[in-house]
Amino acid sequence: MKKIEIVQNILEANESIASQNQRLLDEYKVFAINIMSSPGAGKTSLILQTIARLKDKLRIGVVEGDFASTIDADKVKDEAAAVVQITTRNMSEQCALIANMVSHALKCLPLGDIDLLLIENVGNLLCPAEFVLGEHRRVVISSLPEGDDKPIKYPVIFADADAVVINKLDFLPYVDFDIAAFEKAIKRLNPGVKILQVSCKTGAGIENWCSWLLDELKANRIGK
Repeated sequence: MKKIEIVQNILEANESIASQNQRLLDEYKVFAINIMSSPGAGKTSLILQTIARLKDKLRIGVVEGDFASTIDADKVKDEAAAVVQITTRNMSEQCALIANMVSHALKCLPLGDIDLLLIENVGNLLCPAEFVLGEHRRVVISSLPEGDDKPIKYPVIFADADAVVINKLDFLPYVDFDIAAFEKAIKRLNPGVKILQVSCKTGAGIENWCSWLLDELKANRIGK
């Protein structure tokens, strides 16, 4: 029972810091999105597409979470209004961002100059689902090459998502992926979730993704 109590205390502490993070974001009217996926599903590509489409409307900041490199941060540093890298390799929690890490990142960001904060979580379909960060929305990306069984294998992350982005539609002629079955499995877990189909390579569906983001931001009355 002690092990269960310890885990519970860790999660409770994380939720407390996450609430502080969200209050800070709300104070500065920054709308934050926690973007989660397995490695290679297209988190950074979606972030770059989002910045390209919305940079004339919103000032966009990015928090990049990764185990051991700054590769993704280097890709977005010239496009975003501000970027902070979190490297988890030597931290207590390595396979996901946690609220305390994001708290430190927020102190390094010019929050007064940001409207939208995109948080790229560590590539993983298990750990990130457990830790809230103070975000306003949680988004999961799943790409066609991964297969259509991910909602069955990793139900928790899909059940708690506000939106699921199906990426790499350009692979559809070449892979065995049943989009209808995939969407049905997600809806069983999460009936109210928004599902969007995109290709970050061709740009297909990106406008719909950006429209969803703007609608969510407007609905929350966040923005300067």
